[in-house]
This record gives sequence, C-alpha cells and structure tokens, in this order.
Amino acid sequence: MAGYDNILFTIDDGLATITLNQPDKLNALSAGMLKDMLDAIREVSMPSNGVRALMITGAGRAFCSGADLAVDAFGDENRDLGEGLIHGYHPVLLEMSALNVPVISIVNGVAAGAGMSVALSADIVVAAKSAYFLQAFVNIGLVPDAGSTYILPRLIGTARARALMMLGERLPAETAQEWGLIFEAVDDDKLESRGSELATKLAKGPTKALGGIRHLVAQSLTNGYAEQLHQESQTQRDAGRSDDCVEGVMAFLQKRPANFQGK
Repeated sequence: MAGYDNILFTIDDGLATITLNQPDKLNALSAGMLKDMLDAIREVSMPSNGVRALMITGAGRAFCSGADLAVDAFGDENRDLGEGLIHGYHPVLLEMSALNVPVISIVNGVAAGAGMSVALSADIVVAAKSAYFLQAFVNIGLVPDAGSTYILPRLIGTARARALMMLGERLPAETAQEWGLIFEAVDDDKLESRGSELATKLAKGPTKALGGIRHLVAQSLTNGYAEQLHQESQTQRDAGRSDDCVEGVMAFLQKRPANFQGK
C-alpha cells in the first residue's frame, strides 16, 4: 500500500481504517485529502487486500470541518465550485457507496459541511457525546452538497433537514441520535472502545450478507415494492450460496458461535 500525506490508512485483520490526518486544520477536506481518500477506498475495494469492513475517523479533536476554505479560489470571480464537487468529492462518495463491505464512521468531534456528509455516508455512525454535526454551507452563502440534500431528508425527514440546512446551527450528537440521524452517541471516553468493538464485529461478520444489506437498503430508497422484492430474492440467492451461510446455519444447529470467513 502507498503512503499518504493527508490520511492514515491501515488494514489489520480484515478491518481497514481511514483516519483523516490534518488535525491542525480540523481535518478539512483539501484536494490532496480527497485524492488520498479515493486511493484508499479503492484499496479497500480490491479483493486481494482482504478487507471485510471499513472504519473512518478523524485525528485530533475533529472528525472533519468540511471543505478547506483556505485553499479554495474564492477570490477568483470565475471560480466553479461545481467542478470541484464533480471531480473531487463525487468520486470519493460514489466509490464509497459502491463498496461491498460495511462502513462505520466514528465521529470524534465536529462533522461539518461535506465532513458531515462523509460521516453520514457510512452504514453505522457512532459519535462522542461532545461531538456535533453542522450544515455549515448557508453560513457562507452556499447550498449543501456532497450528498447532504439526498441523505438528510431520508434520515430525518424534510422538516428537520430543511431546518438544519437553512439555519446552519449545531446539532449535538445526542440530539442526532434522538432524531435517528446516527446510530449511537456515547461518552467520550468510551468512543474508541465502542467504535473498535463495532468495527471488529463487522470485520468478522458474514461479509457478503453485510454487503448485500448495505446495497439493499440503498436501493430501497428509490425502488418500488415489487422491484425491491426482486432485488431481495437476487441478493438472497447469492448470500445463500456463500460459505458463510453454510457456516452460520451449522453454527446455529450446533449451538456455537459462527466463524465467518467473508466467503
């Protein structure tokens, strides 16, 4: 694996970890960080690397403060922020959504703007109680991007989504849990252990089934009922032919823990 300037990337016992690693900038998303993230996600997608789950977190006191405004060309009257999204952010988000392994984000501090979108793009989101989420775009005269307008209404409904995006106010982690925006808010001193526990469980789970779940849930947001039933049957066919399904059934019958191998 290549070294990276803006992130830390490891693969250990089937668990890949991307740590956004510009703590002095609150892990703001520069072009360099987005490139590093894209390369790392592509490493995750390669079967030869044996990744069975991906964890994303941030170094220091922030998860990600959003776009790195210090390097964007806001003094240029011909600036095109849309091009930056298309060529910088969209590949990262689309490649992440296409992964066949589960993704968990561990939000250790502020997750703002596009950083909030990255966090919420995971299948499971766990946050420290001191963390908060912020749709910061309107505060600098911009509209939400990086998938925010797609993700938020589906997670918390249009009324709350519009308010978050239009008011540009902080949403504490505990409120985010109450709203169903994230899975869990935990005490700060328990975040690392809880995140590791869940990530390890995913990495040792039935990988094909977990990948099937993430894609089925995503498809359900746009499919009709009959189409979703069809997708379930096709995905179940593949899962039912996996070695992990055989192991899971045998473990159930023999009343022992299953030893899934991700196959």
